Amino acid sequence: MDLDVFVTTHRAEWERLDHLLGRGRRLTGAESDELVALYQRTATHLSLIQSSAPDPVITARLTQLVARARAVVTGTRRASWRDAVRFLTEGFPAAVYRSRHWWVPTAVLSTLLAAVIGWWIGTHPEIQAAIAAPDQLRELTRPGGQYETYYSSHPAASFAAQVWTNNARAAALCLVLGAFLCVPVLWILFLNMANLGIGIGLMSSAGRLDTFLGLVLPHGLLELTAVFVAAGTGLRLGWTVIDPGPMTRRAALAQQGRAAIGMAIGLALVLFVSGVIEGFVTPSGLPTWARITIGIVAELAFLTYVYVLGGRAARAGDTGDIDASDRSAEVPTAD
Repeated sequence: MDLDVFVTTHRAEWERLDHLLGRGRRLTGAESDELVALYQRTATHLSLIQSSAPDPVITARLTQLVARARAVVTGTRRASWRDAVRFLTEGFPAAVYRSRHWWVPTAVLSTLLAAVIGWWIGTHPEIQAAIAAPDQLRELTRPGGQYETYYSSHPAASFAAQVWTNNARAAALCLVLGAFLCVPVLWILFLNMANLGIGIGLMSSAGRLDTFLGLVLPHGLLELTAVFVAAGTGLRLGWTVIDPGPMTRRAALAQQGRAAIGMAIGLALVLFVSGVIEGFVTPSGLPTWARITIGIVAELAFLTYVYVLGGRAARAGDTGDIDASDRSAEVPTAD
């Protein structure tokens, strides 16, 4: 394509579009129709130049022009409480539901890994000796030891806030680092499961596994589920880099990335609930059965939320992505 000839041919259309966008008064009906037609043609011109004769100056000018025109054509919309309600009742649970084929296997395999590590440490004294000295191990596992006092070492409110921050950071890392071909997500999962397995192994070797589970399960069920959802979503995002499916890699990553951002917001709320349980319920004086029951109820409530509300929204076509009107324009690609 001869760029000079192309620019000369279409310059008047671009200038006319720029003129319409710069009008200070409301456009007439005919002018509005003309603006829409010029916007569509200019977007096509931009695509042709990018694919056939890329020129940074012309591309930058047309990109700005198309962006301005799109803002006028589609209009702007402010977020409202209705958007927040829709996100919590449809968008977020639908995104979690649609990614269940990633996070459910992740949860099962990770739990098995933690159990295997716990069994290995609990049945091999030499491995325990490599972790810490005997006196340190006794201090960790004795009644009133560090494993028990950890959950009451700080005021409940500040401890809950600290736990929430740490867990939200881990979930966000899983979501963000998933784009790096899944490897960082697998490493984060391994570290979390190794820490859990060490606790299981050391406390079981001291004959106090029931105490350990009574401390971990009230908040851990919901907390680990949120981490597994984040990890599964991160793995899905990483796999999109490898295999984008029928979409272009850029479009597929954009779609999965937008859903992952929404997932991060939703999981932060889930982890907030888990942090509250860990800060106020886990170290409380409630009997073990009551604390575990609270954890099970919270977990079942989340799963019901995902599979009932999320399943219904997903079957209705909700993908967890933002509305089409709020997405960036996708410039047509020339064949």
